[in-house]
Amino acid sequence: MKLKTQYIYLLLVVQAVLAYMALHGFGFLFKSGTAIAGILILLFLFLKKPAQNKDVWAVIAAFVFSIAGDWFLSNMKGDSGMFVTGIALYFVAHVGYLAFALLNGTFHRTFTALLLAGFLVFYAFTLFPAIDGLVMKIAVLIYLLISCLSLGAAYGIKAASLIKWSYSFGIALILFSDTIISFKEFVGYKDLNYLILPTYYLAHIAVTFAVLKRFVGSSVAEENS
Repeated sequence: MKLKTQYIYLLLVVQAVLAYMALHGFGFLFKSGTAIAGILILLFLFLKKPAQNKDVWAVIAAFVFSIAGDWFLSNMKGDSGMFVTGIALYFVAHVGYLAFALLNGTFHRTFTALLLAGFLVFYAFTLFPAIDGLVMKIAVLIYLLISCLSLGAAYGIKAASLIKWSYSFGIALILFSDTIISFKEFVGYKDLNYLILPTYYLAHIAVTFAVLKRFVGSSVAEENS
């Protein structure tokens, strides 16, 4: 096990390489490469003890639904139905991220309340007037709520600091990336578009790192017991 834990973080290099290739226009497969690599890495490490790792399966599911959401948004070509479907799939992905956090902690109430208040104000005064159609308004609101709850729960994880903060950083990056997308799609502000994909890919790497760190910690504990 020492050999495995010593080099385990090198697996993240695979995600970084795929992210680099995606940013240089290598197509949808590479665009979803960080999530696909995250799934394969976690399956490789945790498949031997599936019953003991329900929280890890939640992250794997989150990555799967993220890939599906990526496909719909990448192929929507102005189709609002495709956009709403993509949001719905990302919503399910956030349920997975939220589940991992709650299985390892609880909501940080103050942080969650402040986060929700801030984004609800943002929604009410910036997004709501700019979004056409009631269905789209509701879809964006629901997605905003689950995104904030995911980050609030991540901030409340009760684990080693590096696990908590890297996971929180990953979820925060997803929220940041989605916020830029909302400016692009609904407000027409596109000056920050260049940050959408890099932050999204880095989010997958940060979340995978947090789960790997949890695995290494539990493995060392088992060896010392």
